[in-house]
Parts: sequence; C-alpha cells; structure tokens
Amino acid sequence: MFLRSIRELAGGMVQLVYPPLCWICQEAVPVGPEGFCPGCVQAVANDPYATCPCCSSTVGPHVSVEQGCSHCRDERFAFDGAIRLGPYAGLLRDVVLRMKRSGSESLAEGMADLLAAKLNQRRSERVDVVVPVPLHWTRRWMRGFNQTELLAERIAGSLGARYRPRWLRRIRRTDLQTRQSSPQGRRSNMKNAFAATRWCEAKDRTIVLVDDVLTTGATAHEAAKALRLQKPAKILVAVLAHGA
Repeated sequence: MFLRSIRELAGGMVQLVYPPLCWICQEAVPVGPEGFCPGCVQAVANDPYATCPCCSSTVGPHVSVEQGCSHCRDERFAFDGAIRLGPYAGLLRDVVLRMKRSGSESLAEGMADLLAAKLNQRRSERVDVVVPVPLHWTRRWMRGFNQTELLAERIAGSLGARYRPRWLRRIRRTDLQTRQSSPQGRRSNMKNAFAATRWCEAKDRTIVLVDDVLTTGATAHEAAKALRLQKPAKILVAVLAHGA
C-alpha cells in the first residue's frame, strides 16, 4: 500500500512537470481518458448532421430513412446498418490519414474509444464479435500494420466482445479505392475481394465490422458478403468517417 501511494504520488508529480499532450492537437492541456482534449473530442466525435442508419450518409433533418436514404435506397448491402463518428472532412479527415502512418497506435486507440462509445449509445443488442476489414497481405507487409486492426481490437475490449482478425481475409490485391472515378468503379474494384477463413464461426452471431472510412459502401459490402456465407445473425459496420 505504501509503495502504491509513492508510485501514485510520483506519477502525479510527473504530470505536473510534464503534463500529458492531446494525441490529436499535441497541446499540453487537460485530456480525457481517451487521451484527447475536450476541443478535439468535440471536433472529431460530435457529428453535427443527421445520418442514414443503413449507410451512415449525411441526410437532411426531416428525411425519412426507414428504408435507407437517397444514397443507398436502391442498394442491396450485405450489412444491416452502419455507424460513423462523423463526415470525412476537417480534423477527422486529418486524424484518419495520420492513423495510416506507423507510430499511430495511441491515436488509434483513442479514436477507437470514441467510436466504441457511439456504438454503445446506438446499438440495441449485444455484440458478439468484432472483425476488422483486412488489408491484402502485400499491402500490410509494406505498411507494417493495419490501423483497422488497432481500432477493432480496442473496440472489442470496450464492448466486451471477442476480437477475431483471422475470420476474414483479402484474397485479391485491389487497386486503391481513392483511384476509382465512379461508384461503379469502386464496386468493380472490390468484387469478390474477401473470403471467410476456416476459423470463422459467425453463425447466429452479431458482428461489428470495423473500417476507417466508408464512402460508397463497396468495401464493407464485399467484406460483409463473405461473412454472410457463415449465416451470422446481424452485421453492423462501424467506421470513423463517411466520405463523400
């Protein structure tokens, strides 16, 4: 007990001399449990817009979205709904891009905490499993990590769910979605890019599929389609941002 008190006192003294920095703005200001200052949390997690529960697109405040919105009403997604922190713009866009660089583990964990908190607010059922959208092995090898795995593992811990990165793999190396000039090009680029693995035990389970950005929904759809073959009860997509 005495040693513990000494360590806590020492830790408090260190924070007085070297106050923690916000992982987003890098300012020495009071930070919350996720490691961000209140101003940055407000900027990246306080979505000012109404969103479609089916695809997470921005919609007008009085638009009926029971059957989807104008962006997804004619789509047949393999997932059951999508949730986001906010639109892919401003500070949130900058954070998403920073997370693609090595050394972004603490930033990713903090963003995962914010996304998990939103999931806890919105979901009505227990989540059984959290699965990250995988990179192709060559791209992961070149980058050295997959930021989506960092997000998914942290979210699973926050939700009390199992983290299963080996349930899904990318079987085809695709071109970058940002290089596609149309929604049709994005869908074609991702066609049959994923497969459930022999470790996948998705039957009758509620799954959260995690990615950083959702735009047309092509990537999330193909990933969810591969999991659907195992007959899960529900698949919800969780992303940091929705792109235009």
